[in-house]
Amino acid sequence: QYSYSYSVNDAVTGDNKEQHETRDGDVVSGSYSLVEADGTRRIVDYTADPINGFNAQVHKEAAVAHAPVAVAAPAPVIRTVAPAIRYAAPTVRYAAPTVSYAAPTVRYASPAISYAAPSYAVAHAPVGVAGHSSPVLHL
Repeated sequence: QYSYSYSVNDAVTGDNKEQHETRDGDVVSGSYSLVEADGTRRIVDYTADPINGFNAQVHKEAAVAHAPVAVAAPAPVIRTVAPAIRYAAPTVRYAAPTVSYAAPTVRYASPAISYAAPSYAVAHAPVGVAGHSSPVLHL
């Protein structure tokens, strides 16, 4: 269940509308109205339920005459000032481009080729020394 409503009445933009709606289970009913561009008010009353679907009745009311809005006339311009117009011819300068050419320097160096025989390092394991002493006999 829910029930809501809103309304707008904006004198600056002329927006004038309102709506309200209620729901009870699957039955919804409500209405909305708005002022159309020609000044007439359109009013729509609607209901919706599972048996009859959505049904709306639309009717219009004649435009309501509003009092004319007084508009202030703009103040007349008393004095105008002519803009100062000046023209100066653009300064045109031209200089011929400087043409110069220098031949590229070409150098060649033959690659350095060298060869060195590989060196081999050899290290031998130490020789094992075993000692033996005989028993000393004293007579």
